[in-house]
Amino acid sequence: MTKQTNPVRVGIIGLGRLGSRHARHLTEKIQGVDVVAACALDKDQLQWAHDDLGIEKIFLDYKEMIDQSNLDAVVIVAPTPFHPEMTTYAMNAGLHVFCEKPLGLDLDEVQKMADTIHQHPKQIFQSGFMRRYDKSYQYAKKIVDEGKIGKIIYMRGYGIDPISGMESFKKFASEADSGGIFVDMNIHDVDLIRWFTHQEPVEAYGLTSNIAAPDLADIGEFETGVAQLKMDGGVIATLIGGRHAAHGNQVELEVMGSNGWLRVGEHPDLNRVTVFSENGVSRPSLQSFGARFDEAFLDEVQDFISNIAKGQQPEVTVEDGIRALKIAKACQESANTGKLVNIPKG
Repeated sequence: MTKQTNPVRVGIIGLGRLGSRHARHLTEKIQGVDVVAACALDKDQLQWAHDDLGIEKIFLDYKEMIDQSNLDAVVIVAPTPFHPEMTTYAMNAGLHVFCEKPLGLDLDEVQKMADTIHQHPKQIFQSGFMRRYDKSYQYAKKIVDEGKIGKIIYMRGYGIDPISGMESFKKFASEADSGGIFVDMNIHDVDLIRWFTHQEPVEAYGLTSNIAAPDLADIGEFETGVAQLKMDGGVIATLIGGRHAAHGNQVELEVMGSNGWLRVGEHPDLNRVTVFSENGVSRPSLQSFGARFDEAFLDEVQDFISNIAKGQQPEVTVEDGIRALKIAKACQESANTGKLVNIPKG
């Protein structure tokens, strides 16, 4: 795989909540990159990218962007169902690809996408599991890997959005397929459990409810999901996804070991301020995953650009994305059927 010495010419597809964050990072903070094109369906978003970020070429059609912009790489932050076709088109055009998670919603489409990726071994493909780049998770992983809490017995991952985001989610889920509570909210937790334990889930049992938002049933969605995973090495794990956190964004990981415990993000603190008032003692909380993981989002894309420059494949592979998607879908299948679901390996 050849190294790249000139700045990597990048186009970004998708300028929504996360896409705009990636676009700003790429244009303002990430080294070794030249953002030459952007694609979105919203003309106001495109105008913002052109006027505020200085991205010269703007497109409504991603194929036109790829065909006309002389790119080295694309960053795909479009709605999940489009990830396979966009990745396939970009890889066949000779480009490196960074694709946000999940890789897609249809496993057959995702597998075909993976086949295309494997047909281009000299091109970099990287999946967006940004929590692996978060310094707190990396520190916790180091503690576990060094055996400081003994052998992992149990893991629990929370992914709960603030109530303030409920109306936005309803609009999104009414217009597109979210993939279900476990794919939409817990796929990062699934990836972290595999990453920490080096084990694969073999059984899943899921439950869902709409107690806090009964109207979600009208669009085939659930407000809360809880799933139990049995790993092939004996570890037990729990996934909890939801959309009803009154205090803010609750993203938490607990690892119980045979000789100690650790927790990441137990308290979603916005900063180190504690307020003492007539209302009691309180600490302001983070209100979005974007703010919580801003540095991790930055570091994962910087790693993508660096991997292109070095001509090396990333540690986060398409297989990681496929496994996480299969596992999250098994949790949803269990919740839908009320039965224990076996998860085949591979």
